[in-house]
Amino acid sequence: MCKNEILAKLASNEIDVETASKLLAEQETPQGSLRCKVSEKKAVSLYGVNSRMPVTLYADQWIRVLDFAEEIRKFIKERKSELSFKANGKASE
Repeated sequence: MCKNEILAKLASNEIDVETASKLLAEQETPQGSLRCKVSEKKAVSLYGVNSRMPVTLYADQWIRVLDFAEEIRKFIKERKSELSFKANGKASE
């Protein structure tokens, strides 16, 4: 949920001030800082990778991805010249 959605829900009394404050604080995760949260659908949301939206997968999906981590690292290393890397909000090659 983005800042504007939180404020709209607060204005329409869908959420209280305490809940809105907590949600807004979550939006201010420092750049580069990663954290996990249980989503409404009981999945794992990873915040801090993408500035706007979390990466959300169910626990078993995360386990599959994590078990595949070495293959991903190898793939990236082998194709480094073909890939772009995003640092400080800007894509670079």
